[in-house]
Formats: sequence, structure tokens, C-alpha cells
Amino acid sequence: MSYLRKVEFGGRELSGSVYITDDAEEAARLQDRGEAVVVYLHDENREQSFPGVLYAVEAPEDVDGEYAEKVYRRSKGMPWNILETERCLVRETTPEDAEAFFQIYSEPSITEFMENLYPDPEQEKAYIRDYRKNVYEFYGFGVWTVVEKASGMVIGRAGLSYREGCEIPELGFVIGVPRQRKGYAREVCSAILQYGWEELGFTEVQALVEPENQASLRLCDGLGFRREREVTMENKAYLLLKFDRPGGA
Repeated sequence: MSYLRKVEFGGRELSGSVYITDDAEEAARLQDRGEAVVVYLHDENREQSFPGVLYAVEAPEDVDGEYAEKVYRRSKGMPWNILETERCLVRETTPEDAEAFFQIYSEPSITEFMENLYPDPEQEKAYIRDYRKNVYEFYGFGVWTVVEKASGMVIGRAGLSYREGCEIPELGFVIGVPRQRKGYAREVCSAILQYGWEELGFTEVQALVEPENQASLRLCDGLGFRREREVTMENKAYLLLKFDRPGGA
């Protein structure tokens, strides 16, 4: 007899259900109905193929409401809420955020020390869709969207990601000009570093900052990063800063 279990969840913003099954045909039927599915893997079904199923567990009894909501959100193309601070919600980016990003990046000071968006909004939306699939789904983290809770407005981006050629995750952030110098960047980045330690298991995070970018250097100093050395990447000079997990590994 195949295993089938339904896990329901509910909260302030969202409610739904996720099915756990160990049978490939059942999983396919559930997906055809538009259901969110988790595979229960064990010795008797490891050779089966479960196309389209993103998540698998070996202990189905451990699947709780929080995990079920994340599976549901991923299967429906909805963003995960990563963390909250006093004033902000940090969540996964969606293509709908592109409009706000273009407003933020229209300020010349924003792109002085960072790469600009694609010139075509549709290109940027396509990039975000690919990023969701290739980064969020693969790594489980990345650069996220920062939303001001009081207004519901997208005010920036921040997160942790791997730069090509680097083995240590890197902190990145941008806060729109209207919210700068109000402590938002420090508030959000402090929480993201804590998330990296506690939820992602990182023991070290780096930041690469151009020497002329004094605002970012001051922020990193305030967060506790130490300045290590100057490095050159892609023909551009950076200061390499590192921050070790408090209390060690």
C-alpha cells in the first residue's frame, strides 16, 4: 500500500495543503490536479522517477506547517518570506518587483558602485524568473527583496549569494535613496547575517566593496566586518571584508 498524507497549514496571509506520497503515479495525479507534492523517499522507491516534484523527505512525520507552506509557495510560484525586522519584511523577489527596482535604480547614485538592471523591463522580469528557478530553488537563498512593512513598498534588495570564483557567501545590499540614512540597511543586513548563521549554517561571510564606496564601507564596519586586503576582480579593485560567525562554528 502506498503512503499518502495531507498536511494543512494556515496563517494570517495564506492557508493551503501539501500532499506527501511515496508513489510516482500518485504524485503525477496530484500534480495534474494542481496540488503541491512532497515525495517520501525510502528503500523501496529510490529508483522511481518523480518528474516535477521539487521536494523529498525521508521522515514524513517531520513535515510541519512551516515546511508545508514553503513547499506550497514554491509549487505555486509564490515568494518565500525569509525574515522580518522591526520595520521590514525580507522575501524572495518576484517579477512584479521589477517596476519598483527600476524606480530605485533610476537614481544615479545607486549604480555608481553596482551593476544596473537590464534596459528592458521584460528582460529584467525574465532574469528574475530564471533567478528564482536557478538560485532560490537550487541554493535556497540568494538576493531578496526588502519591503517596508508600514507602507508595503519595495525599498531595496539584500541577501547572500556566491560570486563566481568565490567559495564564501557574499553579503549584498541596496536601499533606495528615499530610505537611506535611516538605518534600514543596517537593520536588514544584521538580520540577514543572523539568518546566515542560524538557518543556513554559514561560518563566514564576505563583502567586496569598492574603496570609493565610503557609505558601504561604514556600514560593513558597523556590522563587524574586518578589512582584509585589496583584490582585483573583473578588472575592478575592491576591498575584501570578512565577518566570522559570532562564537565560532
